[in-house]
Amino acid sequence: MIHSRRHWLKASAGAAAIACLPRSASAAGTGRKFTIDLRPGSIGVKANQMEAIALAAKHGFESVTASPADLAKLSDAENESLLGRLEEENLVWGSSGLPVDFRKDKLTYRNGLNDLPQLAKALQRAGVTRMGTWIMPGHDELTYIDNLKQHTERLRACAKILKDHGLRLGLEYVGTPSLRSNLRYPFVHNMHETAELHEAIGEDNVGFILDSWHWHTAGESADDIRGLKAEQIVGCDLNDAPAGIELNQLKDNERELPMATGVIDTKSFLQALVEIGYDGPLRAEPFNKQLNQLDNDAACAATSKALHKACALV
Repeated sequence: MIHSRRHWLKASAGAAAIACLPRSASAAGTGRKFTIDLRPGSIGVKANQMEAIALAAKHGFESVTASPADLAKLSDAENESLLGRLEEENLVWGSSGLPVDFRKDKLTYRNGLNDLPQLAKALQRAGVTRMGTWIMPGHDELTYIDNLKQHTERLRACAKILKDHGLRLGLEYVGTPSLRSNLRYPFVHNMHETAELHEAIGEDNVGFILDSWHWHTAGESADDIRGLKAEQIVGCDLNDAPAGIELNQLKDNERELPMATGVIDTKSFLQALVEIGYDGPLRAEPFNKQLNQLDNDAACAATSKALHKACALV
């Protein structure tokens, strides 16, 4: 079983009031605890925080991604007003993206790290408790060991700051073989290697971002998910793969909405999440050109429909 031997960071009472289990009527009475989440940028939608909340409410989502930059601009009064709107629309927070580019040069990383406490403070004020980022599955210059050292040091520094503000950090491995094969030195690209990275980082607020696409391309099974504890999973993405393409030929940035083709075993993926009691956001990240060309309402409507259809399987 993949699990941390450390106790997980518990959210404060104030944050728990915002980021609690789903309150949506559509989730009530089902076996799932996770929320159908709107992350606008992943479906080609450009929207600020208030616009994202409005779109989520209009199209039947149950949670919405938090924008650190937008939330940091708010006064205390404006923040309270936004939280009131969130509650009125029967929405909770999903997750937020890590606003630190730890993959580039040291100066870029340090600049992002210096800004992180202020942004984390804004997220904490709003009651956001989850943040995620992804791990490039290789490097052209750094060997596995050197890359592990850099990731460990930089992500540990991020995780410490986030822990001080009640935030958990999820790491998403990238399983796509065609992306990894184009890089000289392979790196973390499956669930087990990501767990090893967690151990190397050594902070108890670090967990997984699972993605059905990467789960599929890494050749993993529902049993791999069942080997996790719910609190180890910070966020989940749900996607499908194009039909008629060999696994090692799939392109990471050419995916489909959930349930579009049936190539990925969506039911097994979601059923395993239900069985372990995962209670975070479930969002789509299809990198789909046709979807990206739609206007905001049409893109949100199509995504919500696909996610609800998938969740009906469990």
